[in-house]
Amino acid sequence: MPWDPVVLREALLREHYRGGQSFFVTPRIADLPDIEQFFRETIPEISYVIAHGQMAASEVEERMSAFYDRKYDVLISTTIIESGLDIPSANTMIINRADRFGLAQLYQLRGRVGRSKTRAYAYMTTAPERLMTDTAERRLKVLSDLDSLGAGFQLASHDLDIRGAGNLLGDEQSGHIREVGFELYQSMLEEAIMDAKAGGLAEAKPRDLSPQITVDAPVLIPDDYVPDLNLRMSLYRRINELESAQELEAFAAELIDRFGKLPEPTENLLTLMQIKLNARTAHIAKIDLGPRGALVSFWNDSFPDIPGLLAYVARLNGIAKLRPDNRLAITRAWSDPKARLHGALQLSKGLAKILR
Repeated sequence: MPWDPVVLREALLREHYRGGQSFFVTPRIADLPDIEQFFRETIPEISYVIAHGQMAASEVEERMSAFYDRKYDVLISTTIIESGLDIPSANTMIINRADRFGLAQLYQLRGRVGRSKTRAYAYMTTAPERLMTDTAERRLKVLSDLDSLGAGFQLASHDLDIRGAGNLLGDEQSGHIREVGFELYQSMLEEAIMDAKAGGLAEAKPRDLSPQITVDAPVLIPDDYVPDLNLRMSLYRRINELESAQELEAFAAELIDRFGKLPEPTENLLTLMQIKLNARTAHIAKIDLGPRGALVSFWNDSFPDIPGLLAYVARLNGIAKLRPDNRLAITRAWSDPKARLHGALQLSKGLAKILR
């Protein structure tokens, strides 16, 4: 709900008068002076203590212990209480600016209350004068819907769907998993591990290659097109298993028949998969797309048919150039992401045709 001092005062006083304690969580240390002022002016009947991560460890421990011993009614803190805190007498929580927290964070914070037989309450407030982002609104809606026991796995699935995922072994926050899908990434990782155990002797086949296409167009199945998360994940799995343009066309026809006209992000996704199919055939490892052209990297920095590639470059009349590092540079002005995707599709078709 939007921040409402009347509702929050009633919530904290109700907990106080039934002999319990409360948590008040805020995302930033800079918010604490304003919250202190709110308590002094609006709820002077309640005693509180403040704890945050910039305090000395001994001071935080002392304040936490005092709250645990029920010397204070409310603990005002940042997310340092997110895990490892079990205080059965604290059964009301107010989360200030809940739209600034991640889904897993909110789920963990909410789990700090309701740890006894007493009914617990968690209020997630947003700034009344500011509009939330679509992603923040989705996070809060998911959390409000997941109110049953054992909802952790569903929450993790929603979180993966909303945020995407990072590179499992690298430092990128949005990496290969997001591009190829979680289950395909698991399969690729398993194959890579088996290959490493075999001493790296296994030869990659075109179907095993996973070309990376870097483009700034939205490529996904929107949740307002296919609302059910499990069904959406199933469709992603099916897309990753398609192996020909005919299968892609049939899949697109099925989507239109079941869910209606394809939204632009889903059209982009199917175009991207067509580019990847062509890229596998053309032994392309990566295509980087930008407003002024594209850069194509080949597997093992080599192309199986060099004369064919040189003839293709010559046909493009100066638009294409084969660089000394065996990468193909394309100079072409593409006005928007949609045009870049279409350009990459034509480029991948031309390179795949050389090897067919």
